[in-house]
This record gives sequence, structure tokens and C-alpha cells, in this order.
Amino acid sequence: MTRRFRRKEFSDISSTEILAFLKTQEGQTATLTELAQGLNIPSDGRKELRQTLRSLAEERKLVKFDRRRYGLPPRGKVVEGRFQAHREGFGFLIPDDPGLPDIFLGKKDVRDLMHRDRLALHLGKKGRRGEAAERKVEVLERASRRLVGYFREGAKHDFVFPEDLRQFHDLRIPKKSAGGAKENQLVLAEITRYPTSTEAAEGRILKVLGDPDDPRLDAEIIIYKYDLPEAFPEKVLAEAAALPETISRETISRRRDLRNLNFFTVDGEKARDFDDAVALKRLKNGKYKLWVSIADVSHYVREGSALDAEAYRRGTSVYFPERALPMLPPQLSNEICSLNPKEDRLTMTAEMDFDEDGSLRKGDFFPSVIHGQARLTYTLVKRVLEEKSQPARVSPAIAKDLQAMADLCRLIRARRMAKGSIDFDLPEPEVILDVQGRIEEIVRADRHIGHQMIEEFMVAANEAVARFLAEREAPALNRVHEPPEAAKIEAFAEFLAHLGYSFPMKEKIRPGVFQRVLNGVRGKAEEKPVNYLLLRSMKQARYLEKALGHFALGKKHYLHFTSPIRRYPDLIVHRILKEVLESGSLNEKRKNRWISKLPSMAVQSSERERIAMEAEREIVDRKKVQFMRDKVGEEFNGYISAVVAFGVFVELEEFFIEGLVHLTRLPRDRYRFLETKHTLQGEHTRKTFRLGDRVRVRVDAASPERKRIDFSLVQ
Repeated sequence: MTRRFRRKEFSDISSTEILAFLKTQEGQTATLTELAQGLNIPSDGRKELRQTLRSLAEERKLVKFDRRRYGLPPRGKVVEGRFQAHREGFGFLIPDDPGLPDIFLGKKDVRDLMHRDRLALHLGKKGRRGEAAERKVEVLERASRRLVGYFREGAKHDFVFPEDLRQFHDLRIPKKSAGGAKENQLVLAEITRYPTSTEAAEGRILKVLGDPDDPRLDAEIIIYKYDLPEAFPEKVLAEAAALPETISRETISRRRDLRNLNFFTVDGEKARDFDDAVALKRLKNGKYKLWVSIADVSHYVREGSALDAEAYRRGTSVYFPERALPMLPPQLSNEICSLNPKEDRLTMTAEMDFDEDGSLRKGDFFPSVIHGQARLTYTLVKRVLEEKSQPARVSPAIAKDLQAMADLCRLIRARRMAKGSIDFDLPEPEVILDVQGRIEEIVRADRHIGHQMIEEFMVAANEAVARFLAEREAPALNRVHEPPEAAKIEAFAEFLAHLGYSFPMKEKIRPGVFQRVLNGVRGKAEEKPVNYLLLRSMKQARYLEKALGHFALGKKHYLHFTSPIRRYPDLIVHRILKEVLESGSLNEKRKNRWISKLPSMAVQSSERERIAMEAEREIVDRKKVQFMRDKVGEEFNGYISAVVAFGVFVELEEFFIEGLVHLTRLPRDRYRFLETKHTLQGEHTRKTFRLGDRVRVRVDAASPERKRIDFSLVQ
């Protein structure tokens, strides 16, 4: 029976009485109105009641289960994480704790949720008779304030159907809030009311984007869809504008002057910000001295500044085929921090001495100033090292240094592979757009000794800094990559067995074991599917305050030091490194301060990285669907890149584009999905379709709205 309180002023009601009232509800939740009625609070006290409820929710003494209802936290375990929705109306809670498995949420659980909401899943205790534990979902933070979708006119209300099929709640739009949108236009809507179990989501049109088929809208759609920060706040721009464009003599006097060294940058043709520059001396005894100098962003972006807060919020730069969303304003990312040629620049340098076998003998780290001699591209480096030509933009001194760098690169790489490191050999597509934003061509991105050289030098610098900080017991924002799960390894081994390869399950799982497998399939028909399946078996790398090592690289200590212009974790590493260099070690106060801050920084940085990766991948996928629209009816060669219960995905050899061959477009039969064998097998014809099989397909449809390309099997 519900307990009734005598009528009194709200100021007389304590938090204890609110919680006591909720206890009388026997596990049921209550709205603010029901609480006010049960506690006999007059209407003029409801504002204060709402504020008190909000405070209790922040203290986790009660739970706000949806937009309206409050209740006591269920007794039992609480798992926090992100909600990952599925277009079919269910989803998964991806726990913040990577040691926990993803938790399935059925349609009943997700009625109030939207894709990427932050959740707390309260797991009650099991019943005495073994009944399943009661589960309650608490929304901690809504991920989406805005939504991109297709406008549809209705009789009483209009609607926005989300462009992202994982946002399975349509948005109801009052007629007065339609903003002049027309049928089937793409629009940007603001969510004014989130969905509940009894009410639909509601919103208003903020902006009409235009024709869904216009490829020039792709970047704008992705920016809104992922809520990516675009324009910088005025305060941030003002701080950037106030920074000095030249370096004072006093600043230079406090640094090691490396302007006499032959530094240069090596980047892609379209790069506009340059984080790293390299210089090398080949010593007479066969040893090498390598300098890796990184833009000293921490000199300009001070802790606690508006620039720092905005960089933390963004977490990383985001790169689209036709534009970039930088982490820092252009005054820094393209100018005073960027290591532009023929300009003095402030840097943090890792000076590394290598023996004649490529082993690192000594590392030294210090603030410095450099003067870059040239800006090289990978194409120019290839011409010097592989084509043995002498481009006009490459001086004889730089060409000589490049030859020495290539020799050192091969030594470091051979040593790294011998110690155990995984090197995936997967072709990367390069998308070439026309002025209208449409794909002109998709070609295989060139990867040669120039790329390997810079990659090896950056990995060496990252590891050297990580070891330096670890030896001094300094906290750090580590880049960790944990070993794959046992179940994933078993599935990979089983697939290899079907291909006729053995996998040493009894041997301790080290990265070198996987590399031996990759070496064994190199140049063979099964090379690509084995590489892809192994990559899917691996865990995703992330940032963490603990040094758990990097499995794929075979490194015990590893972090990101080399890209502070475009990655916030690198900026944090620079700050910690500077503190250690200034005093030799961190005092307890500073150490504890970093220890308290790094966990949240790691979560934020990892999350922003995942969002950026998803956004970058999706915009390319959108371009690919548009590219295939005028190729409906044409035939192409490809290979099966994935096998699922409802068909097979095929990647075209010519374009690096993937499409679905649905079961209904396979030869007529009843197919069994053999998951561990990555195979579909016909029960009557015994016809099999297996990961890696070569096939020829015809393009049946390319739907931007469904974001899917449909193939049918030719042979």
C-alpha cells in the first residue's frame, strides 16, 4: 500500500523522505507528479523537487530510468557503457570496461533508447528459484541532440525518418515546426522530446539540407550525423590569433638548437599539417644517429586554456576525401605548429642511437628548435629510392640521407619482425573525387619503402618515449592493444584448418605466431581472406592509463608521441614528458594529479577516435554507393569478403567496393550457414560459398538511402 505524507512546504521535505517514499513503492518507479502527490508537495514546490531529484540522480542515490520516471537503483551489479543499436530494433550495451562482454538488449529494453546513448544497466539479483535477474536501463547521457533524416509529410504531423538506420525512432514534427521542408528532402532536425515507452520522439526542423542525391552534401550530412565539431568558438580563435608567429631569441636559448641538421618532412601529396620531421647521420662505425622531431604543440596549447578544452573535446582531427576537420585551428595546425619547410619551428626531439644491427642503443629527449630544409612527398621518396632518379626538389644531401634512412629502416623492420610483430598486407583504396564531390576513380594506394621508413621511425620514437617514462615510473596515456580472445583464436584456427593450414594452439599466443601464418599464405589465393579474418579477430587498440602493451607490434611499452597536431593523447604525452625532463621525475602531487586525470582522458580519446573512424569510413562508403549507381547491369570479378546467414558479401577486384549477394540471388537451394567455416552450403546441390572464393557478379542496385549495393551471382 502506498504511504501518504501529510501536506507540508517543500522545504520541509528532505532527500531522506523522498528516498523513503520510493522504498514504499516496492520496486516501482514514479513520475515527478506522482512523487509530488505522494509527498503532498504543492504545485509551487515542484521546481525545487525537480532540482532535488536531479541532485539525487547525480549522486546515484536514485535512478532516472527515462525522461520522466524515477526509482531506487536495483540491488546488484551496474554496467555502464554505450548503446550500439541495430537497424532491426535491438542492440548491445558496449561496456566501458573492456574486460566485460557486450550485453544484448532486446526490443523491450531499447524502446526509450537512441544509438550511442550512454547507459547504466542495473542488474538485479537472481530470484530464489533461479529466475533471471531483473534488468533496468538508465540513460546517463543522450548522444544525439540533432538528427539527419528524410522529411515526410503527414496528415496531422510531419515526420523525419532517420538517415542512419540504427536510429530506429522516427521523429514526429509538428506542422508549425516543419521549417519549409519538402517531401523527401534531407533535413537536420533538433530532438525536442526523446522517445519513451509511451510517447514518440518529437522535434523541429533546424535546416533543410537538400536533395539526397547531391554528393556535395555528404560531408555536411556526416558532420551533423556524428555531431562533429566544425567551426571553432570565438574564444578559441582569439587565443590562436594572439599566439606569436615568430620565435623569440629567449625561447630558442632555452632549447637545443638543431637548425644545422638536415631535417625534412615526408607526407602525402595532399597533406597540409606536418607533425614530424626526421634527420639522420650514418656514423663511421656502421651505427646511426636518428633525430625524430615532433611539433611542440604543448608550448602553444597550454593546459586549462580554451584551445586545450576545445582540443580535448574534439580528441582528433577528422579527414574526409575532400576536406578535414582539424583538432586545432588552422593558425596552429597549418602555420605556427606545422613543420613547414624553410621556417624555424619549436619541437620535441627524440634522438636515438642505433647499432649496426638496427637495435636501439640509447635514447635522449629534449625541447628543440629546427629549420626544415624540404617538404618531401612519398612519391618523391619513391623516385629517389626505387627508381634511382634525382628530382629537382630533392638536393643531393637529402638524397644521400634518404638512402641511409632506407638502410636503417630495413634493419629496424627486420629486427622488429624477428622479435615478433604482425604486419598485415592489406591493400588500401585511394578515392579520387571530381569537383562535384563524385568519385572519378578508386585505385590501390601505393605503399613502398618511403611509407615503411617513416612508419618505422615513428614507431621507434613512440616506444622509446614510452620506455623512458616507464623507467621513471611516470604516469602516461598509453596506446594499448590486448591479445585476441581465446574464442576468436579458436575460430581463426578452425578456418585455417579448412584451408589446409595448421595453427599451433598449444603454443603460447604471441604476435610472431600469427605473422608466420601470414608469411605462409603470402602470394596465394587465400592471402587476402586470411589477412582480413585475422584482422577481424583482433581487439581494437585504445588509450589507457595502464601500460598493457601493444600485442600486434609486440611492444611491452607503447604510446603515441608523434602526432600532437591531430591527436590529443600525443599532446598529453608531451606535457608529461616535459615535466619529467624538467625535474628528472614527477613529485607525488603531480603524479597523483595525472593518475586522477588520465582514466577519463583515455575514455574520451578512445571514443573520439572511434567516432572519427566511423565517420571517415561512412563518407567513403557513401561515395562508393553513388559511384556504382550508373553501373547497374554491369558485371565484375570479385571475391567473397564475408559470409553471413543471409548471403555473402563480395568485394570487387577493380574498385575495392563491397556489395551483398543475398540468399535469394544465389543458385536456388536451401543453404546452411557454417559459421566457423565461413561457408554457406546448399543442402541439395552441396554447392558451397566460402570466404575468399572468386566469383563474378552483376550489379543489381545501388541505394544511397539503404547505403547498400546489391549484386547477383553470374558464376
